[in-house]
Amino acid sequence: MGEYVIETRNLSKKYSNDTVVNSIDMHVEKGKIYGLLGKNGAGKTTTMCMLLNLISPTNGEIFLFGKNPRKYSDEVYSKIGSIIETPGFYENLTAYENLKVISKLRRNYNSSNIDLILEMLNLENAKSKKVKDFSLGMKQRLGIAAAIIHKPELLILDEPINGLDPFGIKEIRTLLKRLSHEFGITILISSHILSEIENIADVIGFMDGGVLIEEVSKEELYKRLDKFVEFEVSDIDLACEILDKLELKKNYDYALKKDNGTIRLYSNLELRDKFNALFVNSGIDVKKVNLCEENLENYFLRRIDN
Repeated sequence: MGEYVIETRNLSKKYSNDTVVNSIDMHVEKGKIYGLLGKNGAGKTTTMCMLLNLISPTNGEIFLFGKNPRKYSDEVYSKIGSIIETPGFYENLTAYENLKVISKLRRNYNSSNIDLILEMLNLENAKSKKVKDFSLGMKQRLGIAAAIIHKPELLILDEPINGLDPFGIKEIRTLLKRLSHEFGITILISSHILSEIENIADVIGFMDGGVLIEEVSKEELYKRLDKFVEFEVSDIDLACEILDKLELKKNYDYALKKDNGTIRLYSNLELRDKFNALFVNSGIDVKKVNLCEENLENYFLRRIDN
């Protein structure tokens, strides 16, 4: 197990009788992209706000870079860049001028560093353009520029691709992978867009109802995805009757019965040819036989329904 940049123990947040985050134990390894995945209201933003000391926890402990941030506040938070909700800028200033102001506030102003960051974010051609004339995608990239202007070791990004078109999403994805792989920056990113987390994250944490259900590497996740055989048949009732008589180890799913006459078998996949022959010999037309694997969305929905 690698070194943890973020670790929480029994971290909770409660408002009156409403528990928003419920005793979560999070582990974000150094140099990894950790995707925090959950529906709106799952507790993702509250968790990030507690990590950034914007909200005080009700219970539990937080360790950043192996240290208690309450005792080592300046040392810890100087290593972190973040975007929580929509980044705010001076609309009548240019991209360069906004980053100059931020750099001076952080006491690390360097004109060549600003130029480098703008180039990295593909904003060099908009250097002298006022922010009020930026597209949403450009503002999101400028937000990331502001978050990394001080060369942090950890980025905490809450829904950074919200509202972006596919081209903008791809730009942000490429950038975050580069920051992680080339510069070794650890990234905690939240989203409710499952496919995007699947594309970018090394490790995925599933949140639902304030609970961190599980943390799993993408490699391990792919091993856990259910595989199944899908039969599209002319007589769904007779096909199900045949399968019932076989007493399969694991139940089959014919929830799609009313839609298109489809049966999904989640066990005995190696016997699909036998099942196909049984159907045909019983006078059932088998229109399709597909060996399939569930995607991240199906897995996520299955996990939160358990």
